[in-house]
Amino acid sequence: MSERRLLLVNGPNLNLLGTREPEIYGTETLADVERIVTDAAAARGFEVRAVQSNHEGVLLDAIHEARLDCAGIVINPGGLTHTSVVLRDALSGVALPVAEVHISDVMARESFRHHSYVADVAAVHVIGEGVGGYATAVARLLDVITGQAEG
Repeated sequence: MSERRLLLVNGPNLNLLGTREPEIYGTETLADVERIVTDAAAARGFEVRAVQSNHEGVLLDAIHEARLDCAGIVINPGGLTHTSVVLRDALSGVALPVAEVHISDVMARESFRHHSYVADVAAVHVIGEGVGGYATAVARLLDVITGQAEG
């Protein structure tokens, strides 16, 4: 694999990190998340392109573009996790390794949050570790990517 870049995708409402329901999501901001991911990737020689949008189509376009120059995708789809077949299909369609991240423990929350359309296309799942879970997701995804590159 010649590309040493990850796409970081954060879905709807994640732009409100730091102020939205801090008792659930903490006080770190989206900028903090992007820094955490950038630092974790840089430690392994990868760069990051980050996108956050409240518009599903913007996220789909970014995922489609990633197939051209990224080695993998780290995604927190937000509420689209539980509703978006098209997001799942986009991730599947680009055939890149995916790490699914959720800041809160979605299984301990409302029952509608227990199903993830992304789960079956993700190689890595990090759930309920706060924003620090993004660094875990990057490390585990890069293990998958470098394992694939060597195999």
